[in-house]
Amino acid sequence: MAFKGGIYCRLGLFEETVEKGQTKQRVEELLYCLYRRPIHPELFHIHLVKRLRQNRYTAEIWIIGLAHVVIVQAGKQILTELVCEENELLPKKGLATSFRFRGERDHSQSFENGMKYILSTQVERMTPQLFPATHRDYVHYAQNRGLFVSFDDWPHDGLAPFSFIDFDARDHELHIHAFHAFPEEQTLLKTQSIFEIGKPTIPFQ
Repeated sequence: MAFKGGIYCRLGLFEETVEKGQTKQRVEELLYCLYRRPIHPELFHIHLVKRLRQNRYTAEIWIIGLAHVVIVQAGKQILTELVCEENELLPKKGLATSFRFRGERDHSQSFENGMKYILSTQVERMTPQLFPATHRDYVHYAQNRGLFVSFDDWPHDGLAPFSFIDFDARDHELHIHAFHAFPEEQTLLKTQSIFEIGKPTIPFQ
C-alpha cells in the first residue's frame, strides 16, 4: 500500500459484502440511493475510509468494492449517498430517492437548514481501443489524489477494475467525483455530487 497525497490501495480478492459473497460486480446491477440518515457500516465490506472535518460539516467516504458511500453531517442534518448492488438488507427508512444507472442522469434536492444536494451521473461505454488508455490515465492520476482501490484478482485483458474517488472539501461545500471502472464491460461509471451546506443561523440581536 502506497500513500502519495491521497490514499492508494491495491487489493486481491474482493471479500463478501452486503451482496452475499459475490465475486464480481456489473455496472447494470448497481443502484443509486440518497438517504436522509446515516447507514450502518456493518452492511458492507469497507476497503478504504476517508474522514473529513470542516467548520460547518463532517463527512466520511467509503469504498465498498466497485461502489461507494458518502455520509455528510451538518448539525442535525445527515445525508448519505450510496452506490451499491440492490439488496433486501438496505434500509427503506429515510430513503429520499433511488434509481439504477442508465446513460446520463441529473438529480438535485433541497433539505432543511438550507442544505442542498446536486448529482450528475454517467455510464460511459467505450470502444476496445479507447478504454485501455482511459483506464491507464485514471490509474496514473489517482496515485496522487483521493482514494483508490484496484481489484487485481478481477483482471480483464490485463486491466483490473478499480474505484477512484476524488474530493474537494470546502468550507460550505463538499465536491465528490467518483469513478468505477469495469474492464470486462469496457465501461466507466462516473458520479459527481455536491453537498451544499446552508448558511449558519445568526441569532437575532
